Amino acid sequence: MEYIEIQCHYPDNYPGEEVLPVLLGEIGFESFIETETGISAYIPSGNFSEEALNELFSSLPEKIGYEKNVIPDQNWNAVWESNFEPVFIDENCVVRAPFHEKPDDTTFDLVIEPRMAFGTAHHETTFQMLQLLLKEEVTGKTVLDMGCGTGVIAILAEKKGAASVTAIDNDEWAYNNTCDNIAINNCQSVKALLGDASLLGNEHFDVIFANINRNILLQDMKSYCNVLKNNGIIFFSGFYTEDIQTITEEAQKYELISEIACDKNNWAALMFSKKK
Repeated sequence: MEYIEIQCHYPDNYPGEEVLPVLLGEIGFESFIETETGISAYIPSGNFSEEALNELFSSLPEKIGYEKNVIPDQNWNAVWESNFEPVFIDENCVVRAPFHEKPDDTTFDLVIEPRMAFGTAHHETTFQMLQLLLKEEVTGKTVLDMGCGTGVIAILAEKKGAASVTAIDNDEWAYNNTCDNIAINNCQSVKALLGDASLLGNEHFDVIFANINRNILLQDMKSYCNVLKNNGIIFFSGFYTEDIQTITEEAQKYELISEIACDKNNWAALMFSKKK
């Protein structure tokens, strides 16, 4: 998959550095890296709109310069792999690449091929979801991982004793990466599917993880709730702290009860329960 990179350069003392990623996220940009002069933002080339980008920047109260680059598939993966470092979550879990040595005394060793699929735990949303999963008892339960990316959440769920795990992503690259990572981690109970919330309906789940983005969560929340068992729990992430109220209000429409809210670098994660 070819990506478009936008390198944004803030003026001195720019007050809106936390706002710009939110605005870029609303027009499809899906990952961001802070730089010394601003941020770099990334979007699949098929989702990129020059018109939407120009409209966004023309609406900003202060002039922000940017440069656009096309990142070919092969070059992007080489950069991604060269910068991939193991991620340690709490004291008992590591997310690492196959070329990293396995750490000693690690309960959960998650081996992930560092490709373009979102979900290596470097991003705050995946990190928080894994943290929350580490604290949750899932032994013998059915788990759904929506927007699975690399499949890392699904893989940890199996390693924690889940009876069955369904991992779904609508991006073919992510789906293939999940399938590879399922094999690398010798998972027996994880089923990967290529698609979106339209695949839901025939199976119900005790625990659901939906780490996607604000707009998709709002669009598909009803579908998630329809397949969540009574007394089940659901985790949401992929949005900013300023979106917490909007996500919570939508969840309350389906009688979900707020249980946990946490954040890391302005990225939020929420847990709700379904009690009927």
